[in-house]
Amino acid sequence: MWFLYALSWLSLLLQVAFVTLAIAAGLYYLAELIEEYTVVTRRIIKYMIWFSTAVLVGLYLFEHFPGFMVGVGLFTNLVYFGLLQTFPFIVLTSSNFILSCVLVVLNHYLAFQYFAEEYYLFSEVLAYFTFCLWLIPFAFFVSLSAGENVLPSTVQPGDDVVSNYFTKGKRGKRSGILLIFSFIKEAILPSRQKIY
Repeated sequence: MWFLYALSWLSLLLQVAFVTLAIAAGLYYLAELIEEYTVVTRRIIKYMIWFSTAVLVGLYLFEHFPGFMVGVGLFTNLVYFGLLQTFPFIVLTSSNFILSCVLVVLNHYLAFQYFAEEYYLFSEVLAYFTFCLWLIPFAFFVSLSAGENVLPSTVQPGDDVVSNYFTKGKRGKRSGILLIFSFIKEAILPSRQKIY
């Protein structure tokens, strides 16, 4: 009996490791796509903000959510539109970015306070948090490194943007979230040398 119990804990640890690696690989791939297609990413984030705004209005009209909580959510979406004006260049010290971070914390506080007083199914609470609180900040977080290599001035004559991006050395130096993911990838799955 104890042997199967120990195996169940070992399998749980293994499954958590696999899920973590899968999420990290997905985030890395998503960050790569965002860097390559910044115009499309900006458009998708804009549609996500509009969708979140429609969800908040629907929650106010049909579910009778508190007006203050919905108002703060709508104001947060307005601030996100301000962040989108300079996308993919997000300055972490700008007042717009700092205000959006403060509003994310305030939205979470108001949501926790509301859902502690009112009973909703877990799936409904998760839907609110996903569409109104997490989706847009997560999209901005993953796209933080998108503005690093998109200017044509980083390309030398004879290079294209893709080959310039993948070059090693000073010109292709990465920072931000892709640097973290590259470090994790190399630490967990070291690359093999190609022999020609």
